[in-house]
Amino acid sequence: MLYAFRMLGLFVILPVFMLEGAALEGATPALLGFALGVYGLSQALMQVPFGLLSDRIGRKPVIIMGLVLFALGGLIAGLSTSVYGVILGRFLQGAGAIASVLMAFLSDLTQEDNRTKAMAAVGMTIGLTFAVSLILGPFLTEHFGLSGLFLSTVALSVAGAVVVSRLPNVRIQVSRREHALSFPEVSVMLRNIELRRLDFGIFALHFMLTATFVVTPKLLADRYGIEVGQHGWIYLAVMVTAFIGMVPFIIIGEKKQKVKTFFLAAVLLLAVSVGFLSFTEPSLTGFVICLFAFFLSFNFLEATLPSLISRIAPAGSRGTAMGIYSSSQFFGAFLGGAVGGSLFGFYGFAGVYGMSLLIALSWWVVGLGMLPPPNTKSIVLPLKPFASSDCERIASELQGMKGVEDVTLVVEEQAAYLKVNKAIFDDQVLMQHPLASSAYS
Repeated sequence: MLYAFRMLGLFVILPVFMLEGAALEGATPALLGFALGVYGLSQALMQVPFGLLSDRIGRKPVIIMGLVLFALGGLIAGLSTSVYGVILGRFLQGAGAIASVLMAFLSDLTQEDNRTKAMAAVGMTIGLTFAVSLILGPFLTEHFGLSGLFLSTVALSVAGAVVVSRLPNVRIQVSRREHALSFPEVSVMLRNIELRRLDFGIFALHFMLTATFVVTPKLLADRYGIEVGQHGWIYLAVMVTAFIGMVPFIIIGEKKQKVKTFFLAAVLLLAVSVGFLSFTEPSLTGFVICLFAFFLSFNFLEATLPSLISRIAPAGSRGTAMGIYSSSQFFGAFLGGAVGGSLFGFYGFAGVYGMSLLIALSWWVVGLGMLPPPNTKSIVLPLKPFASSDCERIASELQGMKGVEDVTLVVEEQAAYLKVNKAIFDDQVLMQHPLASSAYS
């Protein structure tokens, strides 16, 4: 619920802001695009400090702090008649960057064997919230205007605070490597070319998403004459069919080990959809088909990229890999809005879609060299007490097990992080291993 309230407040202005924001004092396409994406900049800057602060003073106080910033930003943006006030409000909304704190809290509240399912539930919530925001934004704007839309985010913050008050106070666990950012490992992750490909991918995807919403609402209104309150029906039809359409590709890709093939096809479909809009002026039906193709690809890639990060990141380093990945995503959203707004001011619709085409084609070229993703999973194995001097022996013994591809030992946690091949690894053998603690099941 906290994720939903937070993401709804950030996303709900996407489908309407470039239309309604034009009435703000000092508004230009460049400044409106900057306002649209600036939350990504403050998100990228603040997520790590908030996460570290929550380790020191607790999760709930930091979450409340983030919700206060979010509410303050919504209040400033909602009461502002100037585009600069909205920029400040959006920056403050993004600065309440509680995503990493929520993930850490989730780790505190869940057992190891349920954590992956809990993380997946959060991922689905974010995707659903994004879809709802595209549909809800135009309807709310029709009745309450842009200021009412921003002020509704204040109400979402209050609702979030009520949810926080219902959460238990828990002892902060030892920070798990799989869910925490480790600064010494950042350079190692950045040297991993496969992870760099995925980081560029999420940057490109959210660059294109934000840039697309710089122009799509105006295109619907100016070229096709559709009032803003009716935009939600188009987004509803597109998003529902796109969500349904992506499911078979995810299932077939995983089952037939064709993830790379479908991945590259989705990136190419992104390029085709924005390229068609860049070079032609289609009918409304043609435009909706392009929008469907874009979101079919977007939904598939948004769901697939985190899974690939998890598979490729070295054992015990998923937290660091995901931290870099998230920062790339936020910077992509920021630059998509800022660059998209500037391009729209100079070159119109074709300029923004043309830049998105170049980004998509660059991503496709980068993706051509990616290795087929390994069929692996991560396991955290609690061990019987051991000392630093035992690490080499234990690592060698675990590495020799059938299906174990990577081992990282952490003395402070008395645990081993394993990357294993799902096709040939046997959990029962690991459970009966003499090194395994009775806590592993």
